[in-house]
Amino acid sequence: MADKIRAGWHDAGREGEPRIAALAYIRAENGTVAFGAMTRQRAIEFSPVVRRRLPLLAEATALVGHLPIRTRGTIGGSLAHADPSAEYPAILAALDGTVVVRGPRGERVLTSAELFRSYLATSLGADEMLVEVRLPAMPAGAGFAFEEFSRRHGDFAIVGIACMLIGESRRCTAARLATAGTGPVPTRLRPAEEILERDGLTDAAIDAAAGRAAELVTPDDDLHASSAYRRHLTRVLTGRALRRAAARMESVA
Repeated sequence: MADKIRAGWHDAGREGEPRIAALAYIRAENGTVAFGAMTRQRAIEFSPVVRRRLPLLAEATALVGHLPIRTRGTIGGSLAHADPSAEYPAILAALDGTVVVRGPRGERVLTSAELFRSYLATSLGADEMLVEVRLPAMPAGAGFAFEEFSRRHGDFAIVGIACMLIGESRRCTAARLATAGTGPVPTRLRPAEEILERDGLTDAAIDAAAGRAAELVTPDDDLHASSAYRRHLTRVLTGRALRRAAARMESVA
C-alpha cells in the first residue's frame, strides 16, 4: 500500500471514493489552483474551476488515455509516475507549477525541474509522499493549446506540446511552451518562447519559434519513433499549438 500511495494510486471503497478522501480536492485561492494528489483526472476534466482558471489543463486532461483511465487515475499518480510522454508533467512545466511533498523530515515544495529526474524517476524519497499539486491560475484572455500526436487514440503521445500565450493582438508579453515525449523529462522551450516575446505572433515569428523548438529537444530513438521524427513532430506541433493559442487570444481581445 505504501508504494501505491507514493505513486498516487488509490484504493476505492464500495462507493468508489478514495480511501484517503482528504487528498482529493480542487481549491482556487490567491491566484493558485491546488489539487489534492488523489484528485481523479475525471474530476479535473469536468471541474468548472479548472475550465475557468486552467483551461489548458482541462484540454490536456481530455487527451489522457481512455475514460476508465481518467476515471481511476489521479493527478498525483501521473506526476509521481513521471512518464515524460504523459500530459500532466508537460502541464506542470509549462505553467510553472509546483508539487508539495511530505515525509518524516517535513514538507518540501518542488518545481518541475526539481521533481523530474529521468524516465519514470523523480526526486521523491522512499519515505516521502506527493500530497498536493499547485498551478498558477492562467490570466483571463490567455491563449492556450495542447497538441499531441499518438499512433492510436488513448496511446501515450509520441510528442506533445503544451502552450500558453499572454498578450493582445499580435503582441506577446509572455509565452510558455513545454514538451512531452521528447526526452527523459518534460522540456521547457525557453529560447523558443523568447522569440515570440521579442517578435510577437506573426507567422514568421511562429515559424521561427517552431523551428527553434525542434533544435532544443534531444529525443531518443525507440520502437515508436526515431529521434529525427520526434524533432519533426516538435516543429509541426509547436506551430499548430501557437497558431491555435494565438487565435484564441485574439477571439477574446
